[in-house]
Amino acid sequence: MIIRKGISQDMPSVLALIKELAVFEKEPDAVVVTVDDLIRDGFEENPLFHTFVAEVDQQIIGIALYYYRFSTWKGRTIHLEDLIVKEDKRGTGAGFALYSEIIAQGKRDNVRRIEWNVLDWNTPAIEFYKKSGAKILADWDVVQMDENGINQFLEKNNLKS
Repeated sequence: MIIRKGISQDMPSVLALIKELAVFEKEPDAVVVTVDDLIRDGFEENPLFHTFVAEVDQQIIGIALYYYRFSTWKGRTIHLEDLIVKEDKRGTGAGFALYSEIIAQGKRDNVRRIEWNVLDWNTPAIEFYKKSGAKILADWDVVQMDENGINQFLEKNNLKS
């Protein structure tokens, strides 16, 4: 198994894994991002995200997609958006290898925090993260506003985009 930085040619495989994750998370129709979006946003002059891929026999079996954020308390941080391993390749060590590479990247970048979200019903992931030394923050809720919410807010408040 090889863990390496993702390149633009990997994006079709990355998108396939994103779609597989959406099925696992019971939202199979939620993915609207395209390969072109991934290439544009991940490989422009100031990329919006970075990836590591796990590769076996020239096949991508897993990815870790992350980006940098800024915390008013901690400074530069890493947000791990997704860590995905193909269903039939789980248990091979690919997830641990990708997770380890993200932690190592954080150390190389001197970030003061790495953060991510986990669904409350994903018990295997929660147990894995706890065993690794990560803290599950039970007193924080994730807040999001989707595209529909954005539009409704702007309309309701007579604001222009």
